[in-house]
Amino acid sequence: MKITLIIQDAPYGSEKMWNALRLTQALIRDGAQINIFLLGDAVVASKKGQETPTGFYNIQQMLSEIHSKGAVIKACMTCCKARGIGEKDLIEGIEIGKTVIDLSRWVMESDRVLTF
Repeated sequence: MKITLIIQDAPYGSEKMWNALRLTQALIRDGAQINIFLLGDAVVASKKGQETPTGFYNIQQMLSEIHSKGAVIKACMTCCKARGIGEKDLIEGIEIGKTVIDLSRWVMESDRVLTF
């Protein structure tokens, strides 16, 4: 089963990103093929060199582990540009998508689409 997750919240400050990534880990364990598209403030999660705030989970580590298990992760180009994030700033394995063109394709190809 192919599942696309659209994540829109910042990596820290709420638990949406963390919960989306926890669900992703479970879906991968159950054999799902996963695409993750980061939109809006969620693109900040794609930056390498994060220093996790005290008491929080490490989003960079979670994204790296999910990618290593086969998930494809893209960050919205328009959202990255608005936040000064370029390819060189990204965690290894995450790429900048072609605005919502990649997302549109994923939505059309997916069996399920989840938003956080």
